[in-house]
Amino acid sequence: MADINDVVLLYLEDTPVSFARIESILPDSKKDWYHIRLLMLQIPLQAVSWILKNDYINGREFFMNGKKMRLEKVQSPVEDFPVSSPALQKEEKAGKKSGPGEKKQGRIISFSDFKKNHEPEPG
Repeated sequence: MADINDVVLLYLEDTPVSFARIESILPDSKKDWYHIRLLMLQIPLQAVSWILKNDYINGREFFMNGKKMRLEKVQSPVEDFPVSSPALQKEEKAGKKSGPGEKKQGRIISFSDFKKNHEPEPG
C-alpha cells in the first residue's frame, strides 16, 4: 500500500513516464476518495494534486483525460556495497571477520572524511 513519503512510478498507457513522491493523502468529501499530493521527481520539480480512490493509490488502473494511468509503489533494492576503509582492512588482517551467522554492527562514515581520504593526488 502506498503511503506518505513513498516513491511511486507513474505509468501512462502502460509506459513508465515519471517518478513521484507522495507528499500527502487527505480524505475527500466523497467516501473512499482522497486528495493525493505528488512531488514529481523531474526537472523542474513540480507538485501536483489529484483526487483518487484508495484502489487507484494502491496500483489499480484509472483514466485521466481519457488516458490509462497507474501508480506503482517503488521498492528500494537492497544491496551490499563493498566498503574498503583502513579500519576495516585492519580488522580483516587481524582475523576479526564475522561468520555468515554473525551480525556486524554498522558504521557511520562521514562523507567529508571519505572525500578527504579519496582525493586524487596532485599530478
